[in-house]
Amino acid sequence: MIGRVVLVLLMALGVASGPAGAQFAAAEADARGIPTIAPLIDAIDDAVVNISVVSERPAQLTPLFRDPFFQPFLPPLEQLPPQRQMSAGSGVIVDAEEGYVLTNNHVVENADEIRITLRDNRKFEAELIGRDPATDIAVLQIEADDLTDIPLGDSDDLRVGDFVVAIGNPFGLGQTVTSGIVSALGRSGINPEGYEDFIQTDASINPGNSGGALVTLDGRLVGINTAIIAPNGGGNVGIGFAVPIDMAMAVMEQLVEFGEVQRGRLGVMIQDLTPDLAAALGVEAETGAVVSSVEPDTPADAAGLAAGDVIVAVDDEAVEGSADLRQKIGLRRPGEEVQIAYLRDQERRTAVVRLADAGGRHATVRGRDSSDVLAGVRLSPLDRSHPAWGEVDGVVVTEIAPGSRAARAGLEAGDVITAVNRRPVDSIRDIDRALEEAPGAVALTVWREGRLILVVLRT
Repeated sequence: MIGRVVLVLLMALGVASGPAGAQFAAAEADARGIPTIAPLIDAIDDAVVNISVVSERPAQLTPLFRDPFFQPFLPPLEQLPPQRQMSAGSGVIVDAEEGYVLTNNHVVENADEIRITLRDNRKFEAELIGRDPATDIAVLQIEADDLTDIPLGDSDDLRVGDFVVAIGNPFGLGQTVTSGIVSALGRSGINPEGYEDFIQTDASINPGNSGGALVTLDGRLVGINTAIIAPNGGGNVGIGFAVPIDMAMAVMEQLVEFGEVQRGRLGVMIQDLTPDLAAALGVEAETGAVVSSVEPDTPADAAGLAAGDVIVAVDDEAVEGSADLRQKIGLRRPGEEVQIAYLRDQERRTAVVRLADAGGRHATVRGRDSSDVLAGVRLSPLDRSHPAWGEVDGVVVTEIAPGSRAARAGLEAGDVITAVNRRPVDSIRDIDRALEEAPGAVALTVWREGRLILVVLRT
């Protein structure tokens, strides 16, 4: 009797208008007479993988090291082996031919080793292609045959109420499927420094689900699960978030091409348009971003934007507020032209702007393979905050693991690598290419405290 009631309910939902109703047609009764989405899961779950991460951190001080009585009998702290930690997450194969796997940045950001386990229990060492903390997206690559990727959906077409399925590896238990609906769209405020446009869902997302798939009931990937809200660090309480697949794929394209994300810059300070501000400025718009100031010699300055202007659209897409404008610009590439619509003196105006380079892009950790001469080195593009800005072009060493080959050779945090074997480099991808072509020894030209030195590493 209960099964018949459920079936009638599903049939009622199935004839409802809109995407949710269309999607729920996938939950049809099988030969047992039971409504199920098992065929959908069978078609896509090979594309969701488990990720295990091994990371190292320096040995921690114990009370013994602080006790003068024991210090003569203990080795120096720097001679103690690092502590190894293990963690788990999830990932999604989005390109079976190339072996590309999407996951979260926070799953792999401190990784020394990354291993991927497929649903058929095959295991592979993964290469970190690149990661982007601002969107919490990372791209891995494995060399494997007979991979299955997942069809991509269009996250812009989602509606609140659409049914979705989350697939991942919660608590390291193994692949798990949960279901729910899209609870909200365009969520932000989880990471104020990031670029956010989260899909909120009540499909259960727990620790370990990070990097897993959020899928509509037509079997298409619409999001990468990334975060939960839970009291006291506990489990899921029905509020989970996923990065829209449109954003994730845009980031992936740049990580594959450059090893980093290059972001556009308009050159304005902005704030949300509130009813009070709208009245004070004499504009009738309900949403937008108010320009507080314009930086000199920036694209906004060249386009004639001024304090008090209200930006209401970018390329005919409405701007909901300051965070929305920041995202629309920050996800475009430097040099790209965008059309800005803004209000001034109760008049709608437009300006075509060629975006500058935002600079300050995020760090990437070198590979974990012992054959990589820069294993254990964290690299970041040179930006305005570094003393070498304007003096040289290069890539900054932001962190270096104690005892690594590079550290033993004399490389230090804060160094700027300007050339590899006399070949100039100004991006992390340039360093990758130069090292691929390097012979047995690698000579790094390094800027340090205003002078150039040579650091030689042997493979």
